[in-house]
Amino acid sequence: MKKKKKVKESKAKSVVQFLKKQTHQFVDQKFQEAHEEVFEEISCLDCANCCKTLGPRVKSSDIKRISKFIGISVKKFQHDFLKVDEDNDWVLNQLPCPFLEDNNECSIYEVRPSACRAYPRTDTWQQKKQLNLHLKNLPFCPAVEKIFEKIDKQINLKK
Repeated sequence: MKKKKKVKESKAKSVVQFLKKQTHQFVDQKFQEAHEEVFEEISCLDCANCCKTLGPRVKSSDIKRISKFIGISVKKFQHDFLKVDEDNDWVLNQLPCPFLEDNNECSIYEVRPSACRAYPRTDTWQQKKQLNLHLKNLPFCPAVEKIFEKIDKQINLKK
């Protein structure tokens, strides 16, 4: 199993090296196509690994929106659910996310943090700037893995 993971990471790094030499437009197009295909095939509810293992940055606008939604003050929300990390950002004080339900649904889905809305950030523009972030997300998100596999097949890199 570890060997298979290493092969996938190595292949993804090769894809990233290739993409770094391409135009922004080319990289964006490849990610857009692969993202759409992958998210037609898989559902985040089957995994929710991001909710179980990654703590999102929670911006002040998120804090206000979520605290209002769950009916508590901003101060109480910060005290009960958040902590300040080493970058001086608000993040969840526990993992898995306290709003993750047993069926992998989010109890605050309508007002979830913007970082959660955007994850895994494979459907935005300027993908070339996010390639290293995608490599970091590879072990956590099966969708990112599948996106790299699809792009690899499209560009047909030889090893």
